[in-house]
Amino acid sequence: MTQVETYSTLDEAARAVGQGADYLAGGTVVMREVNAGRAAARLVRTVDPALRTITARGDTITLGAGVTLAQVLADPQLDFLHPVARVIGGPQVRNMGTVGGNLFAAHPYGDFAVALLALGARIQMAGSGGVRPVEDVLRDRAHPSGLVAGIEVPRPRPGSFGFSKVSRVKPKGVSILSIAVLAPHEGGPMRGVRVAYGAMGPGPLRSAAVERVLEGQRLDAATRERAAAVAAEGLQPPTDALASDWYRKEVAGVHLRRLLERMEHA
Repeated sequence: MTQVETYSTLDEAARAVGQGADYLAGGTVVMREVNAGRAAARLVRTVDPALRTITARGDTITLGAGVTLAQVLADPQLDFLHPVARVIGGPQVRNMGTVGGNLFAAHPYGDFAVALLALGARIQMAGSGGVRPVEDVLRDRAHPSGLVAGIEVPRPRPGSFGFSKVSRVKPKGVSILSIAVLAPHEGGPMRGVRVAYGAMGPGPLRSAAVERVLEGQRLDAATRERAAAVAAEGLQPPTDALASDWYRKEVAGVHLRRLLERMEHA
């Protein structure tokens, strides 16, 4: 039998997680494990209000780990993330699913984490865990070392960020693949490019090949074609009930090209 423990602060919950408990946030990830009989004997939750706050300071917006996707959609200052949150699940999932929980959603879920990876987000850990690059948390998510308290998201300049999700069921189907691109250019060559994929590996990952092609170039038709040609380079996408690895590799370049074209004309 699974026991649920409620704590008033995040630090208290973090200590319990450190003792072997699983953390329960919105429940869209953990409850699947509970129903399958795979959850830990202890589940931990917290009513700490800091987890549901959204604060802006300069060009960085910090989301509490318990901020829901519905909250993201309701906040005008997060307009650059609205296209991402809008295509994740239906209203019930968005009302419950949290931005912190999405970091740990298994393939083929985790579209919001793909966007955070492309944006270069930083993850605030509870207690003395400090602040970590999102890459570190995603790499270690099978064996997390701490509890996520918040996510620091750099606000991109207009027209420099794009997101695309490919699914068989519109608008809320599970991803065949998702793509997020940060390509700051300010009317000139792109600098600081970050390209991330979802459903193209065991979790969200960056495409070094596409980033090399785009970095220092102008976002034009020739650059789009070169990027599309290497869209699946170095990737080993999984085969599942939605698509084969072959299919994902075949369509990655098509959808990357389309996303870059939309960004060019945004």
